[in-house]
Amino acid sequence: MAVIKPFRGLRPPKELAAKVAALPYDVMSVEEAREMAAPNPYSFLHVSRPEADMDPGVDPYADEVYRKGGETFRRFIKEGLLKRDETESLYVYRQVMEGRAQTGVMAGVSAEEYEKNLIKKHELTRPDKEEDRTKHTLAMDANGGPVFLTYLAVKDIDARVAKITSRAPDADFTADDGVRHTLWVVSDRKEIDGLIGAFAKIPCLYIADGHHRASVGNIVSKIKRKGNPAHEGDEPYNFFMAVLFPHDQLKIMDYNRVVRDLGGLSADAFLGKVREKFDVAPSDGAKPAARRTFKMHLGGRWYALTAKPGTFDEADPVKSLDVFILQENLLGPVLGIADPRRDKRIDFVGGIRGMGELERRCRKDCAVAFAVFPMAIEQLLRIADAGLLVPPKSTWFEPKLRSGLVVRPLS
Repeated sequence: MAVIKPFRGLRPPKELAAKVAALPYDVMSVEEAREMAAPNPYSFLHVSRPEADMDPGVDPYADEVYRKGGETFRRFIKEGLLKRDETESLYVYRQVMEGRAQTGVMAGVSAEEYEKNLIKKHELTRPDKEEDRTKHTLAMDANGGPVFLTYLAVKDIDARVAKITSRAPDADFTADDGVRHTLWVVSDRKEIDGLIGAFAKIPCLYIADGHHRASVGNIVSKIKRKGNPAHEGDEPYNFFMAVLFPHDQLKIMDYNRVVRDLGGLSADAFLGKVREKFDVAPSDGAKPAARRTFKMHLGGRWYALTAKPGTFDEADPVKSLDVFILQENLLGPVLGIADPRRDKRIDFVGGIRGMGELERRCRKDCAVAFAVFPMAIEQLLRIADAGLLVPPKSTWFEPKLRSGLVVRPLS
């Protein structure tokens, strides 16, 4: 069963929601965070990326950075930029991007269910990123940004959510990137119990985006559990904040690759090796049109790559993924990138940045770029159900959930 729990959220006043709510901490560099936060003193980035307000030479993982984040968070509360709801509530959160809407239920989800793999994963996490956000969460004593979860769509939940969204929202704004964000507070006990009961019939949840936030939610729960001799099991720290979306409303975007050099090969020699596993042809377009096809930018021009028969295992849910095919047939054997999670020669570009970003990186600091056809959400769920993991940087979900729109205290 999927356990969800209401909570007394901290929210900005309706008129300030657009200014406070910010992109999540991990989709930008510190330079980009500094640029976005500087003109907006209300931005939650001052909390989630406190180093953006500090000397450029500061170590972003220094204790003073986490202290700064906690202090700024408490100042936001003191100044009324975040106000706590009077009663425990669930929240319905809708995002509309380019005409496509996704509407989810925001709640606390169980750290125990995460441990039992009833909240299923599909990616590995990195200890350094876990440590960073664990320290930040403990400094705030709150969940600043939600985990992005999904579940197999259920008509009963759809109907309950539709009834809630038929009334006036508690926050509604369109961000600078054109994405509309709308929030409804669900404080009626009958509606809350109805949603809790409906989700209790769901056998499992899936992490779509936010594996590190989910892992940190579990780590923080363990730390607080250990430090509380009167632990009972229903304390707020036993849960972490998430938004639960039905799978049929979600869209996975492409997650593309750029590589800094050709591993010592000339362009001609490199193309020769690529042709061993792929059919290669010049291309006018930059986006792949179907699975098993790729676009490659090299030497100022685009090429179409098609994986040759026999170069991948069609029956294997992971080995048949386009990102796996590219890794096993090109990035690894040709360019020598054995571990894309750690190799500094490779970088990853979310599809939201467009094909022009791949061209720009090739002009700036990279030798070659690869555009990959996006995975389907059904593929992702099958992999998670099988207990398997996708290669690093396989999925890019848009739109991103805003941090600071609702904050969940841990005490």
